[in-house]
Amino acid sequence: MRRIAAALFAVVSVFAMGCQSGPRAAPSGGAIGEQMIKTEDGRLTPEGMWSLGYLGDCAVSPDGKQIAYSVSYCDISQNKKNAEIYLMSSEGQKGGTPMRLTETPDSEFNIAWKDNATLLFCRGSAIVRMDVKSRKETVVAENERGFEGFKISPDGSKLVYVSTVPRKRPSKTDKLYAGLDMTSARVNEDLMYRHWDTWVDDYPHIFLVNLSESGKADISKAVDLIGADSPFECPMRPFSGIEQFAFSSDSSKIAYTCERKSGKDYALSTNSDIYIYDIKSGSVANVSEGMMGYDQNPVFSHDGTKVAWESMEHEGYEGDKLRLIVYDFKTGSHTDYSAGFDYNVSGIQWTADDSELLGIVEYRGSCEIFAFSGAAKPVRQLTKRGLHNITAFTQRGNSIYAVQQSRSRPSEIYLYSLADKEAEGTKLSGINDGAFSKLRMGKVEEHWIKSTDGKDMLVWVIYPYNYDASKKYPALLYCEGGPGVMVGQAWSMRWNLQVLSSGGYIIMAPNRRGCPGFGTAWSDEVAGDFAGLCMQDYVQTVKLIPQEVKTIDTEHIGACGPSFGGFSVYWLAGHNEDHIFKAFLAHDGIFNLEQLDIETDELWSIVWNLGGHYWEKGNPVVLKNYAESPHKFVDKWNTPICVIHNELDYRIVASQGMAAYNAAKLRGLDARYLYFPDENHWVLKPQNSVFWYRNFFDWFDTYLK
Repeated sequence: MRRIAAALFAVVSVFAMGCQSGPRAAPSGGAIGEQMIKTEDGRLTPEGMWSLGYLGDCAVSPDGKQIAYSVSYCDISQNKKNAEIYLMSSEGQKGGTPMRLTETPDSEFNIAWKDNATLLFCRGSAIVRMDVKSRKETVVAENERGFEGFKISPDGSKLVYVSTVPRKRPSKTDKLYAGLDMTSARVNEDLMYRHWDTWVDDYPHIFLVNLSESGKADISKAVDLIGADSPFECPMRPFSGIEQFAFSSDSSKIAYTCERKSGKDYALSTNSDIYIYDIKSGSVANVSEGMMGYDQNPVFSHDGTKVAWESMEHEGYEGDKLRLIVYDFKTGSHTDYSAGFDYNVSGIQWTADDSELLGIVEYRGSCEIFAFSGAAKPVRQLTKRGLHNITAFTQRGNSIYAVQQSRSRPSEIYLYSLADKEAEGTKLSGINDGAFSKLRMGKVEEHWIKSTDGKDMLVWVIYPYNYDASKKYPALLYCEGGPGVMVGQAWSMRWNLQVLSSGGYIIMAPNRRGCPGFGTAWSDEVAGDFAGLCMQDYVQTVKLIPQEVKTIDTEHIGACGPSFGGFSVYWLAGHNEDHIFKAFLAHDGIFNLEQLDIETDELWSIVWNLGGHYWEKGNPVVLKNYAESPHKFVDKWNTPICVIHNELDYRIVASQGMAAYNAAKLRGLDARYLYFPDENHWVLKPQNSVFWYRNFFDWFDTYLK
């Protein structure tokens, strides 16, 4: 429920979540290399999906001539993944075959250029320096608690790195533990004691350390910028990373994101701030004080006179519009560069002359790069809206190197120009070109239908890879999670709609009420009305899309979805009087809103989305929302349902899935409960993922074919 998009799209000089490519030397020493993909008549199977290479970090050299990136490969038999670093010309495949720089059993991550000949990256518990020509490596720093990431100052003299500090046990409980060194007992007397999939035993902090003339760092002399005894997070858990702090161009200041709250206060608030640390004086200033929502991911202008960041206006509303705020150090004023612009902006960067800010915008079902100049010039769109999501980018001169993916292909590196106007972009990398020469992707089609209240709604339709217009196909309604998540052109390992359609299904994926990318009025309409217009949007999709896609077999339609999508499935199961749906599948879904209210980790989402806690009997919004909890309509369930839930899911606790399954069995329905004891809100382990997909097909094939 904490907004993920900001973490995924944020970039500075290193892009995250992005590049795949490929030379592919044979693995040695335990490293996992390229896997041979096995196809069934070109079908993308779950096993085939895991056989692809996946782009991790990408970093463009200071002179813009080279791109270093990591690619991870998976060995399903070992149930593990491994990432290695590659080097390619910024001319892409025209510049020759990429070179593999590392070949180790430990994944490398957080790639950064120190200069045009030197890379820094993390491996294990060390930061490593490599001369890219000789591939000679030197350990820059080692840390017993490890590194979660780092940035190097523009002048090359300093590092800011992320590591953890242990949470201190309340001293008043020491007497309880006396003589019991082997006890597993945990004592909590405040909230936010666990988050996402982890018990809060430590906090991430950022540390500043100098680099010696030999290029090494003495970790014992590092300064904790958050405070050694401070129970605050920087970066903020669970999804944020190095995008949450930045050096000024003259290396004299550090801007960072922090929410200086803990316990119950933290569990109920999204009020983070932007702090400026002056390295020489050690002083700290809050430049977003009084701005009550998320303020995150700061970026200094090159001339040092301004700092920009992503900002949400309202405290407690994680699906709020992401604004682009600029603070002027000289005047102390704030300017909203995105004022009047009705879409989210993230992953921001200044142009070289500081005349514009570039950012990624969730725009009508895709993610594109836009340029913002405040009041100076109108907002302009650089990349053309299409069947893709741009998830990260960096600028060198007039060139923009972007990480781009789609429903039909994992991330690749693309080239755009700062002078572009709605350009297509040029593909530079070819990470999985060999694999995709053997694969057949299903057609992805854009449909706009009218909602029940007369508004335009985008529905993506994904066809089977071997689609035959003379045949009829069962169909699946895909219900997105969130609720504030756009159904865009993301490639997903967890709910890969190409893999799902390859089983012989037509997928209907609507951007129902609550999805960003269609204006704030549209995205705001889910808060306080979980079972209202957004549920009608799903019903309308199933009613109207088969009128446009005549090959859908209306007698064989199912519904599926995760998280809020699981809530949607449970709710639709209790409102299926006409038996439109013949089978359901819910993953980590919300079954009982009252249960969710008091057991989810991020309690602020409940307060905003449902209007308050279920015991607030005098609150009409609360009464309305909790009355629509899916568990209150189990008496109307009449359809087979598969329930999937994961034990390490602290967002929507596993007992929700068990309760839904038990209810279905007590009602005498055909039902299945799939449980993963070692997964969180997502299924991430390769063999678990393959099992998940096999179960998906087995379940729906039984009832829809």
